[in-house]
This record gives sequence, C-alpha cells and structure tokens, in this order.
Amino acid sequence: MNLRTVPFDHPDAVKLNDEVQAEYHVRYGDGGDSTTLAPTDFEPPHGVYFIAYDDNDDPVATGGWRSQDANGEGHEDGDAELKRMFVIEQARGRGLARRMLAALEENARAAGRTRMVLETGTKQPEAIALYTSSGYEPCVKFGYYRLFDDSRCFAKAL
Repeated sequence: MNLRTVPFDHPDAVKLNDEVQAEYHVRYGDGGDSTTLAPTDFEPPHGVYFIAYDDNDDPVATGGWRSQDANGEGHEDGDAELKRMFVIEQARGRGLARRMLAALEENARAAGRTRMVLETGTKQPEAIALYTSSGYEPCVKFGYYRLFDDSRCFAKAL
C-alpha cells in the first residue's frame, strides 16, 4: 500500500468518493452520505486525507479525519472524526482498511487529537466489525445522522 496525503478535492479522491457514495446509495437507498464536507476540513494540521495506491498506481482505498471540538452535534473537545473510509471492491480482503485506519489514528494522535470517532450504519456490518475489532466502542451518537435509527457511532481513545 502506497499511502499519499492528498487534498479532498484531488481527482482520485473525487473518483473514490463518488464510488463510496454509490455504495451508500445501494445499501441505504438515500443517495449517499449527506454529511457536509469541505476540502478545508482535511487540511493539516486540522485533518488529513489519504489515498492508498496499488503497485500500478491505481487508487484503491481512501480515508480521512477532520478535527472536531465540543459542539451541538455531540462532539467532544479533541475529537478526530473519521470520514470516507473506503476500499474498492476489487481490493477488499487484503487488510487495506485496517492499515488505513492505523495510519489515520497515528496521524490524528500526532496532530494532538485525543479521541477518534466515527459514524457508520447498520447496513455496513463489515465496517462495524473492523472498528470493534480495532478497539472502538459504542459512544454517544453525534453528527448529521445522530437522530437516525440506522446510525451507529463509535470512539477510541488515542
């Protein structure tokens, strides 16, 4: 896995974001994730966006985090919110998501964030399995989907 830091609006990031949104639509039938994201959300030191490339220099996985502090949506001071974790279908089962997650946690810790948080849904059991097996525990719901029944939120101290 060749991990590169890229802007959230990089062409490869846009391509993979379109793919993950299409997958969300298939799973939930709602057009994709409606959480508002801006390229500036992922600018260091307040966030980062990674793309993993394969040996042919093709983008195969993404993930990012953005800083959050206490707000009316349930975040706490020091949060790093995980966003857009995704591995293309052809590259799944190779441990890329677990390695991406570890790199994001390390980066957020180095930036002074104290807790990694994420929101996923009940129709993504493989994501829930990844996070719980990586030490994430259920937490108070936060963010755009905090009032949705299918939403599940997890946290891990960094």
